Amino acid sequence: MGENLISGDGWAVATVDDLGDGPGFRKVRRALGVTEFGVNAIVLPEGYQTGRHFHDRQQELYFVHRGEIEFAFGDGTTHRLPAGGFARVDAATVRSLRNVGEGEAIYVCVGGQGGYVERDGHTADG
Repeated sequence: MGENLISGDGWAVATVDDLGDGPGFRKVRRALGVTEFGVNAIVLPEGYQTGRHFHDRQQELYFVHRGEIEFAFGDGTTHRLPAGGFARVDAATVRSLRNVGEGEAIYVCVGGQGGYVERDGHTADG
């Protein structure tokens, strides 16, 4: 792992580059010890298209970190999202992604099941 992957008591930090090289999956969950939801960063080479897929249970949230990615959904619609774009996709919805920009694109995908945890934050200083 990269030199900036650091962890302490109850926390871990890293950059995308710390989690691997080249195209493909960067296993964020494993590297940072995430246990409550799935999360990966994926590097797509220029022009690359993922396979069509869906899930049994987990809803996914995609965040385009770098580049421009076209999302194609099972209903035949497509949507291009630039860096900073989000897409929510329900488990059973068929989807594929394609890097339509110049150079590598990077997206982060968070998946989970079971519902939202209501606000449970507290200030640490009283």
